Amino acid sequence: MNTLTEVSRKERRAVGFRPGPIWLALPGVLFLALFFIFPSFRIFLLSITGRDGTLSFAAFARFFAPGVYSRVLENTFVISLWTTLYCLLFGYPLACWLSGLSKRQQQILSLFVLLAFWSSTLVKNFTWLILLGRGGFVEQVMHTLGFNHVQFLFNRGIVIFAMVHTLLPLAVVTMLPVMNQIDRRLSMAAATLGANRAQAFWQVFFTQSMRGVAAAGLLIFIGSLGFFITPTFLGSPHEMMLGQLIIMQINELQNWQLGSALAVVLVVAALLSCILYDLIFGLSSLAGSENSTPPRLHNRILRKLGRVIVALLARLSSFLLHAYDVSLRRVLKINLLAIYSCLLIAVLLLPVLAVIPMSFTRASFLSFPPVGFSFRWFAVYFNSPLWIGATLRSFGIGFVVATITTFLAALAAYSITRASSRLSGGIFLLFLLPMIVPAIVIAMALFYFCAQISLVATNTGIVLGHVVIALPMVFVILLTTFRGHDWRLDNAAATLGANRWQVLLKVTLPSIKGGLAAAFIIGFLTSFEELTVALFIGGGMKTTMPKQMWDDILLQISPTLAAASTVVLLVVVALFGVLQLVRPRNMHSQNG
Repeated sequence: MNTLTEVSRKERRAVGFRPGPIWLALPGVLFLALFFIFPSFRIFLLSITGRDGTLSFAAFARFFAPGVYSRVLENTFVISLWTTLYCLLFGYPLACWLSGLSKRQQQILSLFVLLAFWSSTLVKNFTWLILLGRGGFVEQVMHTLGFNHVQFLFNRGIVIFAMVHTLLPLAVVTMLPVMNQIDRRLSMAAATLGANRAQAFWQVFFTQSMRGVAAAGLLIFIGSLGFFITPTFLGSPHEMMLGQLIIMQINELQNWQLGSALAVVLVVAALLSCILYDLIFGLSSLAGSENSTPPRLHNRILRKLGRVIVALLARLSSFLLHAYDVSLRRVLKINLLAIYSCLLIAVLLLPVLAVIPMSFTRASFLSFPPVGFSFRWFAVYFNSPLWIGATLRSFGIGFVVATITTFLAALAAYSITRASSRLSGGIFLLFLLPMIVPAIVIAMALFYFCAQISLVATNTGIVLGHVVIALPMVFVILLTTFRGHDWRLDNAAATLGANRWQVLLKVTLPSIKGGLAAAFIIGFLTSFEELTVALFIGGGMKTTMPKQMWDDILLQISPTLAAASTVVLLVVVALFGVLQLVRPRNMHSQNG
């Protein structure tokens, strides 16, 4: 009997440590280890290595000493914090309004928010440069209203505004799935127990939506840290951020130690933000898992403080709501939240759509409204070997990147979904890590690594960088897809005699094909609009579409740029339309 018991224990231990399909994640793990972890570690070593090869913290000492570098650090964190705050403040009402609509209405209106989200940051900032410039459309409107001598460009306010405009759709699409999962009957129950609308909102709906708010804040803050396009185009030297300083130190001054130290500061700031989020909510919630771990920071003081703040907000809102009900509501019988949300969506789409008429101008300069109507600049674009070469290269690289990322992410997502292994959590964090590290740091690390293996100024080098940056988003989409698949169907098919290939081809793939197609399109779009990697690894010789647009904006702003931007927008809209058709059902239910 004792012998049988011992054998049974050994069998259970063997089953417990069986790797199962977890090995399928190995290609992706090896790829990230070679082209992400190793280059990033070398950047860390560069930051603490002097010119003579000895250990040196001179770069950090120089950076944190009072002076221009400390002011850049302050600018970066202050602008990022304000951007995060404004994105949450303005995006939360829009997400809340969308979550209260019918499923059909939410799907239609969410398309506009997602279109603003996937439109090129470069195109949007370029359009703001035209609209807000001297003699531009906005200045003309302000003059008509009697406001003269208003300076819109090249100050901190416009930098924060443009960054908020760029990242606010990300806040909405991050918060909306969480709000869609909230049971609205809880607010109704609170109202039945005597709570007014404000109390029911703050103490029920708002507290339930905090996971989405925190996730949106984390992603926006991390994304803001590495911003360099907006402050370069719309800011002045007083608004310089770390991303701009890294580009200057590496591309212009070739100061690798100081540039690496700046990159390390960005990464540490991003990781500390993620650690704080993980302590409270768990990083698994970023993947949209409904079974994500609950808050784990059992701090009574923190909980009491949160309850006090929510109670004060509920009381203040109750007072304001009562004042509105007895005064303005009787006169203004309109839905203020709906009006606010529609106006905000219109503002999000303004620079996306304004570039289209500017591309048809007859003049040799850009203005809005455009002068006349002509296809002249489209002819210039299509007859330019430089523009067409950059466009074709972006298409080719995008297709390769989408194929590789979909393959690697599908294997990893399947392995995590199906395997019962202790390694699953580590693999999940590894695939999510490139989303946490700012893209400019990834591009810089890969640039140094590719220079050692002669891949700078090659399409292969750009592909490797784009795969690293696109992999987390594609992985999250496929992880959500595999989690939404009913695996009992596969088990039933196997029970009826189907082998593994038959189950895969006849059951699994037909069920997840929408998710695979969506992941492929997202991978392509991420690569097609990515600038940072081409800026570093392209070496000025392998020019992609965003890199060519970047060069044109810095050297000369001509209507050809507007025509190219319209082409980019058409590509994004076309792929975005296909994306809406192929999105899997579980993504529809989560994202509305």
